[in-house]
Parts: sequence; C-alpha cells; structure tokens
Amino acid sequence: MTNPTLGFAVIGTGMIAGYHAQAIAQTPGARLVGVVSRSPGKGRAFADQHHIPVLTATVEEMIARPDVHVVNVTTPSGAHLAPALAAIKAGKHVMIEKPLEITPDRVDQITAAADAAGVKVAAIFQGRFGAGAQRVKSAVASGRLGRLVLASAYVKWHRTTEYYKTAWKGTWDLDGGGALMNQAIHGVDLLQWFAGLPAEVSARIARRVHTGIQADDTTVATLLYPDGALGTIEASTALWPGWSRRIELCGERGSICLEDDHIARWDFATPAPEDDAIRHAKCDDALGSGAGVPGGISIAGHLRQIGDLVEAVRDNRPPAIDGREGRKAVALVHAIYESAKSGQPMKV
Repeated sequence: MTNPTLGFAVIGTGMIAGYHAQAIAQTPGARLVGVVSRSPGKGRAFADQHHIPVLTATVEEMIARPDVHVVNVTTPSGAHLAPALAAIKAGKHVMIEKPLEITPDRVDQITAAADAAGVKVAAIFQGRFGAGAQRVKSAVASGRLGRLVLASAYVKWHRTTEYYKTAWKGTWDLDGGGALMNQAIHGVDLLQWFAGLPAEVSARIARRVHTGIQADDTTVATLLYPDGALGTIEASTALWPGWSRRIELCGERGSICLEDDHIARWDFATPAPEDDAIRHAKCDDALGSGAGVPGGISIAGHLRQIGDLVEAVRDNRPPAIDGREGRKAVALVHAIYESAKSGQPMKV
C-alpha cells in the first residue's frame, strides 16, 4: 500500500475492544476508522466515546471500505473465526484478541486463509512485549539456565460471581473454556515461549467456587517436555484476592521467577555484569495486572503490539506474534482440556 497511515476497524464493543480503540488512537501510523456492533445503542455509545467516525451493523459493510486496512477482532473467543475469515477474504490484515480461536483447527483455518490471501495475522499476547519477559527470553535463549529441570506457570486469580453473569463467560462454545483459556492463557503463552511446548500433558479441571459455569474455574496440569524436563500449570479464578501471575524457570545453572512482568528471582551459578542491576531494577508495572479485576491491565501492551503490526505491514515482515505463534498456546490449552476430559495423558 502507498498510504503511510493504516486504517483500523474494531469488531465488537466489549471491554477489551476499548483497549484496542485507545491503543489504535495512540499509535503513530494508525487511524481508527470504524467499529462494528450488532447493538445500535451500544455501538453508538462506543463510537462516541472513542471518537470513531464510522459505525456499521455488519462486518461486511465495514470490510468493504477501502480506507480499512486492518481489522481487530474483539468478539468472544469462539466467535473469532467468521469475522477473521471475512476480513481476510476482503484482503484485510487481522489482529485478533487472545486466543486466536478456541481450537487448533480453527486457528489453522485462519492462518491458511491469510497465507492464501497474502495478508498478516497478529495474535494478541501482550505479555511478550514486557521488558521483564524480553529479558527472561534472552537469558533462556543464551543458555544461562543450562538444562531446564522445571518450567511452570501459576495464574491464581480472582473473578466475581457477577463476572460470570455475562452469558458467554465460562462456556465451552464461546469462551473455549474457563480460567485456563480466558485468564491463564497469557501465562501459558509466556511459559511455552520461554521453555517450548511440552510433549505431553496430564490434567484435571474443577469448578470450586463458580459452580454455575460450564467450564473450569480451576485447572492443574503436569507437563513433560521433549528433553525430559517437567513442569506444572495452575490456573484459577476462584481465589481471593488474586496474586500476580508467576512463571518459574529452574535449570541446572540458573533459575528465574517472573511475577507479572517483574523479575522476582534472577539467580545464576555463573554471574554476569548486568545481574545486580536486573535484580535491583524497579518494578515496571506498565502492563498492569488482571489478577484481581479484569480491567486491571493497561493499554501499554496493546499499544506495543499494534505498533509492531503497523511496522510489520510497512516493512513487509511477519508480526512479532503471528498466527502460527499464536496457535501454540491454543494447542497447549486444548491438550490440557482434552486430558482432563478423557482422564488420560495427551500429546501436544
């Protein structure tokens, strides 16, 4: 394209759509053109709040516009496929809120369509853009931990009963699951980004407090990695008051603990010059945390990801987290749920 500014449209007007709208408005090289809502009243209120010039009732109307180049899909998770495929068919790039979809097969349909159309797919996993996460990734990639022994993620959060009164929350068809798929998937993505995908999982799920939902409010899984390392994933929305998400990576030559985006432990057998500064660095809470309330995150992560997509289109490169990267966390969550349902270990 020759236009240096990308026109964005948001599909959906739920809570997370507001984060997309704010981030787009603040991203150089991006312009928020329109929003799609099936509810005229809700759509008009959203458009007015975010100063969006175009409101349509259908995806088809919006993607027919030549000034829309990127479509941000912020509908419930199990309703990502249809608008994503429609936008891709119309030649639009797509940015999809986590998870890309609720099964690996549906994700594969999106990536295959994007490949055929020559457009880009960006998956929202803003945790990877934190300074702490980037530092952890670099340490693991450089081999500072040696052979990993244990690699685990803990997402012990709180959600109210009122939170689950939204009809699609905690359902299999539209939420794709419960605490694991909706809340913990950010931690799942970071864990697999650092340590790689496990080869096999064994899991159990429960409804300990939010007994009225279909899916899990609590999940525990054990992980077996291809090289023999072990790990666990614990996820819940049934706890008070909600703790920081924690990723633990423990190896023969070093161990790291990342709490939200803060490096809480940074211990290595062989010191490096930067270690003391990293240990004593002030906590960067720019990304915020959803541990206690859904709205506890900031727009900083979305701002970074949308900026990356603008640059990816301009430079004709893949986004930092493309469709195939976004698929990995979905595949791991899907395998955990299948293990819990079958009572058997599952390959990832």
